[in-house]
Formats: sequence, structure tokens, C-alpha cells
Amino acid sequence: MRLGICTMGESTPKPVTVGEIMTEKLESINALNTAQEAAAKMAEKNVGSLAVLDDNGKALGIVTERDLARRVCAAGKSSNSVTVGQIMSSPVITVRSDHSIEEAADVMIERKVRHLLVLGESGRPAGIVTPTDLAAYIRETGDIRTEKMDSAIMQLLREHRRYE
Repeated sequence: MRLGICTMGESTPKPVTVGEIMTEKLESINALNTAQEAAAKMAEKNVGSLAVLDDNGKALGIVTERDLARRVCAAGKSSNSVTVGQIMSSPVITVRSDHSIEEAADVMIERKVRHLLVLGESGRPAGIVTPTDLAAYIRETGDIRTEKMDSAIMQLLREHRRYE
């Protein structure tokens, strides 16, 4: 992670981008896989979500632990008979890697999501950003750039804890 750095003549640091704090190791799955396969992959990779990609690497949606809990378990469905495509959140909410972390926090709050797929310059998935990534950045750097950012992060963390 790069800290916001002031150069000669600048009074404020450059905005920290989503690309600087995102989790670059993006785990993915195909829409035709079963919910059970998605749950097993999340457990194996120790992640809370998987990007759902088509055969060309285009993002179709995202499947989260919450999707599995609500749309499979709570609905009384068999995880072996439900496909990822049936339970994924779609369309997937995205941000570009060059967006600021403040913009990402705003999108999470406005859209009520905790996982944002990050698109690189090519428009292809490049990573994922979560409230945990935002909190880790703040913990490591002590950098809360604005009151708005502080408020946004605190709101995201409260909502994240409420749903765990």
C-alpha cells in the first residue's frame, strides 16, 4: 500500500485509489457450478465472496456467503441442486481501480453492498475491495483523509458487524 504523499508545492496528498488497497487475488467461479461448490471454494480459499465470470473472464455477478445463507440454506434448498447463477447478485456492482477509496465507500453505502468488484484499465476484473480492505488501510496508515471518509468507514463497519 502506498501512503498519500505530498510533493513540493502540493498542500494535500494525492487520493488513495481502490487499486492501491484492493485484494488483488480475485477468486472466481462459473455460473454453472453448484452452490455447494461455491461454499467449498470459499472455505478453501478463506474468502467471503467469489466473482462469477463467464468463459471469457467477463463478470456476470458475485456470490457471497450471505447469498448462500439466505438463498440456499434459509430457503431450505439443497446446495447440490442450486447453481451459482441462480443465487448470485447480478448485475455486479463495480468500481474502477483508479477510483478513490472515498468513492468506493460511497458506492458501498449507497448500493448497500460489502463487496465491490474492481475493474482494471482493460475493463476486466482486477480484484475486489471490501470494508475490511478499507479498515486495514486505515489501521496500517492511520490515514483518515476527511470527516466524510471517517463517517463512511464507520458506517460500513457497523453494517458489516451487524450482518456477521
